[in-house]
Amino acid sequence: MQKSFLTAWFYWLAIGTTCWQLIASPALAATKAAPPPRPNIVIILSDDMGYSDIGCFGGEINTPHLDALAAQGLRFTQFYNSARCCPTRASLLTGLHPHQTGVGHMMEDRGHDGYRGRLNRRCVTIAEALKPAGYRNYAVGKWHLTPGNNAKELADTSDWPLQRGFDRFYGTIHGAGSYWDPSSLVRDNRLITAFNDPEYQPPVYYYTDAISDHAVRFVHEHTRQHPQQPFFLYVAYTAAHWPMQAKESDIARYRGRYDAGFAAIREARWARQKRLGVVDARWQPAPIVGDWEKVKDRTFEARCMEVYAAMVDCMDQGIGRLLQALRDTGQWDHTLLFYLQDNGAWAENIGRGTNVTPSTTQPMYPPMTVDALQHGSIPRQTRDGWPVRQGYGVMPGGADTYVAYGREWANVSNTPFREYKHWTHEGGIATPLIVHWPTGIPASRRGRLEKQPGQLMDIMATCLDVAGVPYPSEYQGEKITPLEGVSLRPAFTGKTIRRQQPLVWEHESNRAIREGKWKLVAKENQPWELYDMEKDRTEMNNLAAQYPRRVQEMSAAWEAWAARANVLPLGTWRGKTATQTGTPAGSNKKRFELKPGDVLARAQAPAIAGQPFRITAQFEAKHGEEGVLLAQGGNTLGYALYLKEGQLHFTVRTQRGRVTTASVPAGPGSHSVVAILNSKGELSLTLDNLPPKTVQGQGLVTAMPVDGLEVGSDENGAVGHYTAPFRFTGKIPGVTLEILPP
Repeated sequence: MQKSFLTAWFYWLAIGTTCWQLIASPALAATKAAPPPRPNIVIILSDDMGYSDIGCFGGEINTPHLDALAAQGLRFTQFYNSARCCPTRASLLTGLHPHQTGVGHMMEDRGHDGYRGRLNRRCVTIAEALKPAGYRNYAVGKWHLTPGNNAKELADTSDWPLQRGFDRFYGTIHGAGSYWDPSSLVRDNRLITAFNDPEYQPPVYYYTDAISDHAVRFVHEHTRQHPQQPFFLYVAYTAAHWPMQAKESDIARYRGRYDAGFAAIREARWARQKRLGVVDARWQPAPIVGDWEKVKDRTFEARCMEVYAAMVDCMDQGIGRLLQALRDTGQWDHTLLFYLQDNGAWAENIGRGTNVTPSTTQPMYPPMTVDALQHGSIPRQTRDGWPVRQGYGVMPGGADTYVAYGREWANVSNTPFREYKHWTHEGGIATPLIVHWPTGIPASRRGRLEKQPGQLMDIMATCLDVAGVPYPSEYQGEKITPLEGVSLRPAFTGKTIRRQQPLVWEHESNRAIREGKWKLVAKENQPWELYDMEKDRTEMNNLAAQYPRRVQEMSAAWEAWAARANVLPLGTWRGKTATQTGTPAGSNKKRFELKPGDVLARAQAPAIAGQPFRITAQFEAKHGEEGVLLAQGGNTLGYALYLKEGQLHFTVRTQRGRVTTASVPAGPGSHSVVAILNSKGELSLTLDNLPPKTVQGQGLVTAMPVDGLEVGSDENGAVGHYTAPFRFTGKIPGVTLEILPP
């Protein structure tokens, strides 16, 4: 035991010494500052990464700068997030459970205070809490705490960073988009694009680099302009959230690295994790997902992981530049720094369907001007007019691709745990936490592993503790919900964290509670499972039947928490309510007889959320005539029936990033068509009396689209693969839409 500890200690000491030598000097001139009376605070949050991805937690991805932080700081091996992008950000920045802030799910208003889809005014951010103590506050990267999917949502800036305590901001309001041309890009309070921003024009724009460069910039500017004040810097990377897009120079470092397949990489990670001590060798790793021998396209699958690794590598390079900026400006010793991840790796199958976007030899769309804004998660085209391609086999990386890396690689990322982002099993909520603070962590503790459990709310409590700032009971005339977290500071010196309440979770009706070594967890509509986290953190041996009284007591504690934290009724996240505009969520009619030119606003449109439906239409088209027959919704949620280039398409968007299309040939002439989204989420498209084309979809439309219904055009966000409004140039004798029984 002693020999193993000393080996690990000298290993991390060597890593730390070597890694700092790798950090290049920044281009900006450094200005030395006198140490502030309170410590600076930096929080670095990465996106959709697994427990084993970074080097100091077992990964083969090159992360020397994070590894060096771990070697000279602490690694918390039992720290937890909130299983999803928005709830994690809400909890991290406020010290509350997500539902207490209004962000119990995503950015839609479900008509319940726990699920409003934006930060409420009964919470304060870390920035708002620190500002009265003289802190300057900076944020870069992904905000995702208020709606930002389209122009209408982006017109409301009331919950943007500068309105929640930050002095400067560069980043995106929406939660996903292209790394080469991000949507909802903002500088301070002004919408910009990557190409019309006079303050930042690198030779090649890549969003991860832009986040890193602005973090470095804000450190230097703060040191020059406000040398007597401490600062709080929040750096929220989108890496490695889908899509898989990276610079070829970074991808090249990993070419061939993943040709051995899922199991080989996972086994190597498990072995490293045991050597590093971030897992217990007694645990049984969760089962491997996927068989490399049965993979249809190994080149494609390996490329997906190569790009993923390149994205993480690029982020680490940027973190290195930020760390060097702290050293060069004299801020290093007096800066408390956290690194963590917003949820486990994602098994979402974005862009991996069988409906492959055809490749083209030339741009299909008109070029976009530098001022034209991209909206939503998935752009239709690149700025120079190339279609953005999706589908299994589309090699990811470039701006004209939009592909996820898939469930099998997510299982590797989450080694050794079960499940993924969305779930409250360990694979969804376990995150590395690295804490570095030269003047606050004794030399004897550096490089150590800290096994006391912790949760996101503890970050706010720790920040206030080290800054000597009280948590407010009121802010700007509003009563503030009491702080839920506890300070991690005692653990910095090897003492016990003073926690009195259990750790608790809910997301999408997946729920969990942890008290000491015991964890009770359940998926939506499934019974509780009980695990001993000391012997079985991989959740392989369910003890619920052996300890029914413990299950009863812990489930009662979960129910009590859920009642006071705005979680209940369970399943509210599925609510078919209005968005923040307050408009009704669709008509109660079951049958709609429609004609060309009809436009139904959201309140009068079919209530398709969670409902199967059938479209029956007649149309006439000569050679070359095309366009939208019927559309409801936009580029996030909805459906469209349209004719394009001799093909009739039925496209359904069930939620962000999940799009399925059924297509059949349709020549000139008069036609009848029936399009169905059935209760199983299958798409069926029948032209005239021909056999139907059936495609397995991705469920029903999860919420009522913001945009209404139109016959003959799609004036708002495009549902299908076309440029809005794509007006139909033929004739439409009639269209009928029917809501079907469940």
